[in-house]
Amino acid sequence: MSSGPEITKRLSTIVFICMVLFTASPVLAGPVVLFDQGHGQQFMVEQEIPLGLSQFAGLFTEQGAQVKTSDVPFSITGLADIDVLIISGAFAPISKIEAEMIMAFLRQGGKVAMMTHIASPYKHIFSNLGISFSSGVVREQENIIGNNPTDFLVKDLTPHFLTSGLDNFSIYGGWALLARNDAVHSVARTSSRAWVDLNKNDTLNEKDAVQAFSMVLAGQVGEGAFVVFGDDAIFQNQFLVEENLILAKNLATWFCGKEGELALSL
Repeated sequence: MSSGPEITKRLSTIVFICMVLFTASPVLAGPVVLFDQGHGQQFMVEQEIPLGLSQFAGLFTEQGAQVKTSDVPFSITGLADIDVLIISGAFAPISKIEAEMIMAFLRQGGKVAMMTHIASPYKHIFSNLGISFSSGVVREQENIIGNNPTDFLVKDLTPHFLTSGLDNFSIYGGWALLARNDAVHSVARTSSRAWVDLNKNDTLNEKDAVQAFSMVLAGQVGEGAFVVFGDDAIFQNQFLVEENLILAKNLATWFCGKEGELALSL
């Protein structure tokens, strides 16, 4: 039979374990954010180099999120355990099956952000969402950064949680996005003089497309929300400053913070 002191010791141990568990639970209660690194990505969350995504991932951590990474293709079980999916700079295609999994994830309330380095790897999921993309990067004739027409300020912004506190943000080689259904909305656009080099001769002429192009689209699928950026450089460490930093913080708050829940109705 256990003595009085031994019983007291055991009870103290049990109480201590319970205290640890309950103390840890608020930390574990935050949203789970998964950064995809299984589709040929070159710019990683772990990288603190200029083109890395370490600072971007840190913004989600500041919102109380648990940030995870995955270097394998999407699976139903893998997406079932997360709240937010970030696909930045994919070089390898997202398959049709994976695209269907992402759609199911959205319908069940998941949130997805996609940033393109090249647009073609996203073609299946973009098709499911009702989004088309340009055949080449956008070039500007206005608001150019330096002397490179593929680097420019985006100033035509729609009121949205993402654009709160913004007058503009910077693009560093981006693809035009086109909404093909009413569930997808343009959040940010180029000037009306932007162009895409359709005949691939590096010269603006009558055969090229000249118009205002969407650079950010957002929408809802079922209970979930998504946003697509025509450029992935905007959230890399080197460019995550000033207005781009505000945009990134807005995204992290929208997807993880309580204030951002109001934006789902926009």
